[in-house]
Amino acid sequence: MQIFKDWCATIQEKTGGELSFQPFGAGDVVGDFQLADAVKNGVLEAINPFTIYYQGIIPAATFMTSYPLGLRNPHEWDVFYYSLGGLEIARELFAAQGLHFVGPVHHGPNIIHSKVPIRSIDDFAGRKMRVPGGMVAEVFSEIGAETTVLPGSEIFPALEKGTIDVADYVGPAVNYALGFSQVTDYISMGPPGFMSLYQPVDLMDITVGKAAWDALSPEMQQFVEMETHVYSDMHHAAIQKADQEAWAKFEEDGTEVTRLSQDDVELMTEVAIPIWFKYANRDKNAARIFKIQLDYMMSGSLGYVRPEQIEGLELDL
Repeated sequence: MQIFKDWCATIQEKTGGELSFQPFGAGDVVGDFQLADAVKNGVLEAINPFTIYYQGIIPAATFMTSYPLGLRNPHEWDVFYYSLGGLEIARELFAAQGLHFVGPVHHGPNIIHSKVPIRSIDDFAGRKMRVPGGMVAEVFSEIGAETTVLPGSEIFPALEKGTIDVADYVGPAVNYALGFSQVTDYISMGPPGFMSLYQPVDLMDITVGKAAWDALSPEMQQFVEMETHVYSDMHHAAIQKADQEAWAKFEEDGTEVTRLSQDDVELMTEVAIPIWFKYANRDKNAARIFKIQLDYMMSGSLGYVRPEQIEGLELDL
């Protein structure tokens, strides 16, 4: 929130007073899942939500942010949005809702806290695990976890009471502040350089109501677009800095980091691929977006998916 406030405070000076941003925190005006409606109804003029929050009104939003074993680094999402047509499709779909999607904002990977060591995907079998639902829940269910959906506020007491053994939540800095090192002894991540297999890049965005966007001059619209890039860089870097400080605190508390192997990545990719297709085929626009990402993941640039892995699977385009 402080990163957001600091950025908002720069806008008035940068525009010579022509434009200003008044920041509100989560829940200050409406709940997280009412943000899009608040913009459509004129209660707010702009929002900075997690992009996954739109999936109730825009099913294709499932593929506008990180999903299990999909695009795995922030720059890959920038490639999707800014050079492979993702931004144009997002704006088309948001415009139908009376919204203007300005651009993505990078957050950070989500991680898993556990009361028991998880050294391979086999260790998830039978574990009572908090997940955010959707595609993530289906992937972990497939490898044997007993998944449950809990709001963030209920994770700590559920771990403390032993109602769950394992919990996904956001990144190290926030999770340390929430006290997760007091109720778990382990953090499970992917191989070195791949912190999270299931949500490696948590994306947010800047979205503005159509009336507020149309009231801006073309020059000011371009300014807001460029400032969204600035904010994304500031936001992502500041979170990573806070995470670096949190790792030392986890270590002091005796938390052990365990890592899955590259073989586990391959196995989980095999599990995830048919689930990708299942979700993509629920909506024509989701399929259209996913096809762009799949082609990128199968290209020489990434090579995350091989042709034999998608044999027999088709997209309903």
